[in-house]
Amino acid sequence: MAHTSSRTTIVFIVVALVCAFVPAFSVEEAEAKLLWDTCLLKISPKCALEIIGALFENLTIPDACCQDLVQGGKMCHDTLIKYIAEKPHLVSHETEYLKKSDALWTHCVSISQTA
Repeated sequence: MAHTSSRTTIVFIVVALVCAFVPAFSVEEAEAKLLWDTCLLKISPKCALEIIGALFENLTIPDACCQDLVQGGKMCHDTLIKYIAEKPHLVSHETEYLKKSDALWTHCVSISQTA
């Protein structure tokens, strides 16, 4: 039951982040908004949840989602994770999440190279 509740929480966070982030950009930040929009198109919503679960809840990421992550590119991965990790309720552990993000990237690159 706790696993379902945490998944629901993750879905809510992703939806809230997307809704909150897109209008938050000013004209000067058009390039960052374009990156955000481009990155969101590269990763399926299911895999986005898997990536967030792997980083913020220590879940295991499926190989197919690793391939999506790597296909999206390191800049997209870093941008999205850094944005999420800077949220007020997560920022106290931002360094930890960014380290986990790098480890996840390395893991996914190794998975995608063997596929």
